Amino acid sequence: MAIRRALSGPIMDRTAVVGARYMSSWWRSVQPAPKDPILGVTEAFLADPSPDKVNVGVGAYRDDNGKPVVLECVREAERRIAGNLNMEYLPMGGSVKMVEETLKLAYGENSELIKDRRIAAVQALSGTGACRLFADFQKRFCPDSQIYIPVPTWANHHNIWRDAQVPQKTYHYYHPESRGLDFSAMINDIKNAPNGSFFLLHACAHNPTGVDPTEEQWREISHHIKVKGHFAFFDMAYQGFASGYPERDAKSIRIFLEDGHHIGIAQSYAKNMGLYGQRVGCLSVLCEDEKQAVAVKSQLQQLARPMYSNPPVHGALIVSTILGDPNLKKLWLNEVKVMADRIIGMRTALRGNLEKLGSPLSWQHITNQIGMFCYSGLTPEQVDRLTNEFHIYLTRNGRISMAGVTTGNVEYLANAIHQVTKSA
Repeated sequence: MAIRRALSGPIMDRTAVVGARYMSSWWRSVQPAPKDPILGVTEAFLADPSPDKVNVGVGAYRDDNGKPVVLECVREAERRIAGNLNMEYLPMGGSVKMVEETLKLAYGENSELIKDRRIAAVQALSGTGACRLFADFQKRFCPDSQIYIPVPTWANHHNIWRDAQVPQKTYHYYHPESRGLDFSAMINDIKNAPNGSFFLLHACAHNPTGVDPTEEQWREISHHIKVKGHFAFFDMAYQGFASGYPERDAKSIRIFLEDGHHIGIAQSYAKNMGLYGQRVGCLSVLCEDEKQAVAVKSQLQQLARPMYSNPPVHGALIVSTILGDPNLKKLWLNEVKVMADRIIGMRTALRGNLEKLGSPLSWQHITNQIGMFCYSGLTPEQVDRLTNEFHIYLTRNGRISMAGVTTGNVEYLANAIHQVTKSA
């Protein structure tokens, strides 16, 4: 027995050493991930002790005092929900009621496509989750396809399709000199893309530029995408937030539907209901018929199962309560209009203050653009000066969140922009 212990002791010790070496080296090669450029701006803002600091980097609505807002329709919905409904698991496809109401916003209140059950739709983890679910669906069922993404776009679009292992290409969108749409180059890219390509389109209030096509331009875009047999996938994160009218902001989608496209849509309630932390959204795919829609929905649910199994219930209850009650929905529409109008008003005020200061530059693009963001045209160096000299925080691409502009800081912001651009 002693001999056995003597023989086994060193062997066991060596085994333990080898095991420990493996365990200690498992994560040795892991390096810190680069900071998210948008979240990094907020971190820097919070760390700044200056009383004059201004954050126009965050993509979340603020009131005219710079404070987060909970809509009154949301508060009322939560009062009705509290203690009256259970918190059981939702199905993999999410809340049927929430999905039904969400489809009406995108496809139309009396849409024949909804009545004919041609739309495969599931609740998703806000717009990000809807995009990711579709990217995985694209990879699984069109494995040789690629996605065309506008330049510029919301940075996370690239992350989503990259992690889904879908090859990406880009198409022209923003024209830096005019600070508007590079329409002819965009159309050329649509024409020159291989037949049957996927195109990511912002339905309204393009992020980060605030530049949207006109109705006539949307009709031409739709025409050329149909001629080439491309698939249009709309990310609609700001319905109602652009014009103040959800119906008007869905015009691009309705044009594509009129032209007979089969499209996909990612919808989110983060912005237009202020449900940022609830992560409630919807992914829908328009199909040939009800049978195909059933099959597509089943596959979307199959993809969701290993990701998160089923979506959260509380945000879905808020949305379905608001949209399912005529009075609450009317209140929501009024509150959306108030938010959009405040942002439009701040655009006018910022431009007016810059012009009053005698800026040698044209700032017409501030009021020409629409939605939460203004693509200011500021260079990274000018943005750095705004931060270092004036404690104004925004992303280095010059994107200003108009939601962070208030009557209390708009003059200060305009003066700072004037100071860093007057010699340009």
